[in-house]
Amino acid sequence: MTPRDRVLHRGNSIIQHGHFNNRVYVMKLAPADIPDIIRYADDLARKEGYTKIFVKVPESSVEVFSNDGYITEATVPFFYHGKEPAVFMAKYLDPKRQDIRDATTLANVLSDAFSHAGEWSSHLLMDGFSLTHAHAGDVKDIAALYHTVFKTYPFPITDPEYIHKTMQGSTRYYVIKKSHLLAAVASCDIDAENRHVEVTDFATGLLFRRHGFASTLLAAMEADMKKEGIQLAYTICRAGFGPINTVFISAGYQYGGMLPNNTNICGSMECMNVWYKKM
Repeated sequence: MTPRDRVLHRGNSIIQHGHFNNRVYVMKLAPADIPDIIRYADDLARKEGYTKIFVKVPESSVEVFSNDGYITEATVPFFYHGKEPAVFMAKYLDPKRQDIRDATTLANVLSDAFSHAGEWSSHLLMDGFSLTHAHAGDVKDIAALYHTVFKTYPFPITDPEYIHKTMQGSTRYYVIKKSHLLAAVASCDIDAENRHVEVTDFATGLLFRRHGFASTLLAAMEADMKKEGIQLAYTICRAGFGPINTVFISAGYQYGGMLPNNTNICGSMECMNVWYKKM
């Protein structure tokens, strides 16, 4: 079984940490927890020997983090209540983790993705396929599909219990099926308070690729989110995987920046790109 990083609460903030991703990730930062959260994350990282601390910071608090050695890696406008930007910041406890080994390859992937900007693709499903919200009866199939697609993943999405738990919370899963066979899946993690959504966890079964299902799922999630008053969509995706970057830029997303060696995904520590779109 894939090792799991822990998720805990510190004050009103949510933190993921562990040796699988070898980092402390402040997933949700409550402004009232600043500056205590800085000291806490630093102590935790040093105690466990992690090499990176990663946090999404309101623009108004950037200076506090910068003064403690954090650097800016990406920015997403309109993140908080449709107004204040989020600045994705990192602190490296081992400078080697900041080194990008395949910088040229990543630059080429990004350049190729940008060449598809403005392209239109049909979101109509082929005959025999359907797109729906996932329900509790789908969790085993969703987890199994994730298991076949991702050798490793930063969250335990190959565990049906995890899928079911997140489904009962703020995460909504969308699936494409052919009859009862699961062809593709994606999810959106909704932050109703700040009126933004993270679109993530895209996976398509090997037999169903090259049909544009990721773009179709993205369009369906965006349409629903707009109806519910969500003002911003964003994603953190693999910088070295061209197709998923192309999906987002073709859908009108803007590039927010790159997170070096941020995530254990598909068997290794990878750099991630940040994309965003004002709804």
